[in-house]
Amino acid sequence: MNHQKLIASGAEANILLDEKDNLVVKDRISKGYRLKQIDEKLRKTRTRSETKLLEKTSKIINTPKPKETDLKNKNNTKITMPYIQGKKLSEHLDELSKEQSMEICIKTGKAIAKLHDNNIIHGDLTTSNIILDKNNNIWLIDFGLGFHSQRIEDKAVDLHLIAQALEAKHFQHWKEYLSYILEGYKDSNNSNKVLEQLKKVESRGRYKDKY
Repeated sequence: MNHQKLIASGAEANILLDEKDNLVVKDRISKGYRLKQIDEKLRKTRTRSETKLLEKTSKIINTPKPKETDLKNKNNTKITMPYIQGKKLSEHLDELSKEQSMEICIKTGKAIAKLHDNNIIHGDLTTSNIILDKNNNIWLIDFGLGFHSQRIEDKAVDLHLIAQALEAKHFQHWKEYLSYILEGYKDSNNSNKVLEQLKKVESRGRYKDKY
């Protein structure tokens, strides 16, 4: 694909933008400290797993849908998907009015609820992995740590991650934002159990902080 430029670089992958075709490529980075055969196998396996997860998730909530060719290619280490025009919520949430932030956070909670009701765990829920488009729709991105699970504990930990991310990035209003997200999350069929487990997860975190 031509006209690519690097727009983000992480520990696991580079994110490239093709402005001409309005596509994004997530290219998993080779790790020099791993044996070549193991490295290639891990990159292919993780890429295919994330591609399949994104394919399923895109039918449930707003997430970029991988190209069909990526789903069929077992030897791929790249995921090609539409580029979502918008701003990262991490950079924009604090600029919104109270009414707007409430609306966006409730939408976020509802989206997480839909994922969890389909037994999908995001695994890296932060406001950096949520895009707000020009129509005020939210898009969840980066399912590199995502997986399937029916466990209430895993769903509670997913919510705990977003709580930690809010406290770290949006410390002035994080409790307010979190309350709106949890209000939206009540759409989940298992919200009572998950929110009860979230209290236990949070208490374990506070205990660890003391020692």
